[in-house]
Amino acid sequence: MEWIGIASLTGIIALLFVFYTAKKVMRQDPGTPQMVAISDAVHEGAMAFLKREYKAISAFAIVVAILLAIGLKGQGWHYSIYTALSYLVGAACSLAAGYIGLSISTRANTRTAQAATKGFNQALSVAFPGGAVMGLTVVGLGLLAFSIVFLILGYFAPGSTVEKVAEAAGIIAGFSMGASSVALFARVGGGIYTKAADVGADLVGKVEAGIPEDDPRNPATIADNVGDNVGDVAGMGADLYESYIGSILSGVIIASQTLGTPELKIKGVILSFLLYAIGIIASILGVFFVRTGEKSDPGKALNNGTISSAVIYSIGSFFLVLVMFGWDLSYFFASFSGIVAGMVIGFTAYYYTSGKSVQNLAKASTTGSATTIIYGFALSCKSTVIPLVVIGIAIMVSYKFGGFFGIALSAIGMLATTGMVVAVDAYGPIADNSGGIAEMAHMGKDIRKITDSLDAAGNTTAAIAKGFAIGSAALTALALFLSYTQVMNLPAIDIMSAGGYKIVAGVFIGAIIPYFFAGATMMAVGRTAFKVVEEVRRQFREIKGLMEGTARADYARCVDITTAGALKEMIVPGIAAVAIPIVLGILLGPEALAGVLLGALATGVPLAIQMANAGGAWDNAKKWIEEGNLGGKGSDTHKAAVVGDTVGDPFKDTSAPSMNILLKLMTVVSLVFGPMILVLHKWLVSLF
Repeated sequence: MEWIGIASLTGIIALLFVFYTAKKVMRQDPGTPQMVAISDAVHEGAMAFLKREYKAISAFAIVVAILLAIGLKGQGWHYSIYTALSYLVGAACSLAAGYIGLSISTRANTRTAQAATKGFNQALSVAFPGGAVMGLTVVGLGLLAFSIVFLILGYFAPGSTVEKVAEAAGIIAGFSMGASSVALFARVGGGIYTKAADVGADLVGKVEAGIPEDDPRNPATIADNVGDNVGDVAGMGADLYESYIGSILSGVIIASQTLGTPELKIKGVILSFLLYAIGIIASILGVFFVRTGEKSDPGKALNNGTISSAVIYSIGSFFLVLVMFGWDLSYFFASFSGIVAGMVIGFTAYYYTSGKSVQNLAKASTTGSATTIIYGFALSCKSTVIPLVVIGIAIMVSYKFGGFFGIALSAIGMLATTGMVVAVDAYGPIADNSGGIAEMAHMGKDIRKITDSLDAAGNTTAAIAKGFAIGSAALTALALFLSYTQVMNLPAIDIMSAGGYKIVAGVFIGAIIPYFFAGATMMAVGRTAFKVVEEVRRQFREIKGLMEGTARADYARCVDITTAGALKEMIVPGIAAVAIPIVLGILLGPEALAGVLLGALATGVPLAIQMANAGGAWDNAKKWIEEGNLGGKGSDTHKAAVVGDTVGDPFKDTSAPSMNILLKLMTVVSLVFGPMILVLHKWLVSLF
């Protein structure tokens, strides 16, 4: 077990690198007083939202922890109490990661804009390290906290080493559930905030008023910049943090439950931790590969970092398996299948949200918004084919080489370089915000050209990150599902058995849950966006001199509206994700619940891919037109593309990423509350 302690040291290394990188970013010149004032407004708005959101999440977490302590008492008070505490620690670490990442990203924006005055490369050298703080905080804090909690639980557990590991694995599932709970609220709340503000700013500012994006006359512009951070920094960080934790949990549980000898069980558990330790080192080294010249493509530089991290991890994992298992490299190939699948899924998303695909979508905008919507929807449907085929191949390959444990290793492989993936994604809002600051501070077209180039690269690479997130959700949810079947003693899911009809019914019920969830989150964005639109219109109408630039917009009012709306609207989806599997499990039984989880997985993954790619394609089509193509800004083609982008915003930044978490949260809730569900279902059946 000392090897798990060694793995935790890489978490400390990652956090030390975070400290170094954050200090380096903060030493950069923040720019003029006007730039600092704008950045401060974004920072204060983001932190105010985070503070209010965290209060709501904390209250929810305390209630769930109490339910865990009471609901699992049949397993013994020590089991229930430790699970509840593990849940709280998992939730707290997720909250801490979001806070650290957001603190730096909202300070890196103005420093990136100021660095742009010295050149393109200087701006990139500030923006990307700012994103790396979030990425490496996620993996460093995740592995460190998870390994320490696991070691503590194992130390106090009774019995042999194998028995200690098995009990610790069951209890620490609460840690994963805590991370997932926070992630869902962060994604839903942040997604509603950012898209409501974005829609309000675009519909009234760009379409109705005909003013540029990030124009200081637009009352929603500060809220829009705040939203970029709370949605794509804190939200994405929480999303992949819980996937990261969930995949290692599945590896630990499946290894301790299914592998043959006690020695092999222990080795499997240790391997799950050490693979992530190598992934952290690979992500740190990958940061140094993000370099470019003044006239180079920043997207290629970011992709170089992603690919380099994957290559380094592959080499490291090969030698790790070689040392632990000799020339039996089955577990390496299982893990490697996840790496390959993640890269293919990510770059498939890249293909459908950039280049020729986007240009053809932009051309569809020449005939109006209707054809924009039709073409974008069709494009997104096609974009689901390759990712789903690749996920299927990865499942078959990983199972061939490692059985159920192989599938868990494939999920670990896909998520091993999470530090780099999140870094690339968190870079995007920093670059976007720097452009907003450049516009509002009137820094000139040359500076805006640099920041727009950085933003365009971030928007494209974000599609890759979303592809990783969705692919990892599929494999992680499947691995957690397999853990659920082991814990609930469901070795075979047989629809031809006497109770098979329950499983089939569960599949159909589960299949509708992602659609319900997508509808709920999009309607939440719509309701909040309506309030923002009305407020922006009111200010344009009532504030004399606003359109002329002689009066100042009331930015705080729009920030307050989006904050209140997002916090209110995130409650129902967040509670539903936890309540649905518990209620359905009690009413229908553990077999039917297995069907529910499979049904949700089968429809949720393609729906998430479709929505993410549709939104990304519409967004980039709009940006391509804004570069001067097909009439440029202000043209009828541009207005049609803005409508497409507006429709796609809640697709890609609210519903799709929230779907990833929904699938994993439902599964881990079923896993953690499984013993309680079984007892209550039997009691309910006895009444009839």
